[in-house]
Order: sequence, then C-alpha cells, then structure tokens
Amino acid sequence: MRFALGLMLSLAAGASQAGEASSLDAAALDLLRGADVVIAGEVHDNAQHHAEQAKIADAVRPKALVFEMLSAEQAERITPELRGDADALAEVLAWDESGWPDFGMYYPIIAAAQDAAIYGAAVPRDAARAAMADGVSNSFGEDAAAFGLTIALPEAEQAEREAFQMAAHCDALPENILGGMVDVQRLRDAELARATVAALEATGGPVVVITGNGHAR
Repeated sequence: MRFALGLMLSLAAGASQAGEASSLDAAALDLLRGADVVIAGEVHDNAQHHAEQAKIADAVRPKALVFEMLSAEQAERITPELRGDADALAEVLAWDESGWPDFGMYYPIIAAAQDAAIYGAAVPRDAARAAMADGVSNSFGEDAAAFGLTIALPEAEQAEREAFQMAAHCDALPENILGGMVDVQRLRDAELARATVAALEATGGPVVVITGNGHAR
C-alpha cells in the first residue's frame, strides 16, 4: 500500500504568508496521484493552504475525504444535494458555531471531490477532557493498542511535543498541563488515523486527509 504521502502546506504554500504566490507544481500533483493516502496539512486560517488542498482534491480524485474539522455525526448529514450548495451545507453542519475559520475556505475542497465519501474525525470536547483526566487509551476504546496509545512516548519525544504545545499556545500554558495537552494531541492523531483506515478499507482509496499541520506531522 502506498501510504501515506504527507504534505505540510506551510511548506508548499508558506510563501503566501509573506504575500507571495505559491503553488504545488504539476510534478508534485502527479506524485500525489500515486498515493493511497494523501495527508494535506494546513494552517487553519490560511486561505492559500485551503486553495492548495482543493487543488490536491481535484488532482487526486479521492474516493474519500477525511476532515479533522467534522465529527462523524456531522459527516453523516452531508447529502449529495447539499454538496452543491455551500450556504445550505454550512447551515446543516452548524459551521458558524464550530469555531473553525470561514466555511468558504473549506467548501472548495468538498466541491473539488463531489463523489468522494466524507468522513469526520473530530474528537468531541468531552472526550478530550476525559482523555486528560483518565488517559488516552481509555478514552479511545478497545483498539487503542493498534494505534500506539497504550505505549508511553520516548522521553525526548515527549519533551519535544510538550515544547511544541507551549509554542503553539504562545508560551501561555501552565507547564503542569503540557502532558495532558500532548495526550489530547495523540488522541486526535489516532482518531484521524482510525477514520482514514476506515475510509481506505471502505472505498479502496485514494483518501485525502484534511487536517492541521501538527496532526499532519
């Protein structure tokens, strides 16, 4: 299986943050077409990143899209009729209440893969809180071991991830919660992986995963 060709779009389109145009070239898109799973990371509020993700979806023609931003229940609300109406789809998904950036940046990804099944991989807030209190393996369920959640991270990697969480939150987090923040990050990574595996097994792929750069890494 040709798994997984990952992109952190801060690298592919990072120049746009400085006001410069940047785009995946034809050779890069051809490479992505050969993958069973393409992980397309993003900086959530960067419109150029979302434009690149839509370009990837158009080039890869995925059988499934997996979104970090959607719950499984939200994904089930998406009907073929709704996919042609951005405003109606945003309303059905209660997008304005989600806290994610403007739906207008995400809709072109869905529009570029009109026939793709859509999977949601969001971790509900109560599950995230439970993971911090009770541990990620208990929160994730019986297949936690298959996704590495029953094994502690090596000390150096744990420290690196805690430093990443601190930096991602503007160095404003109390140090005593960094371990829990890493646990939640691992839980979200595992939920994305579980949804991606399910999508690949159900459709045969290719699958495009839409997520933040931290999860893409």
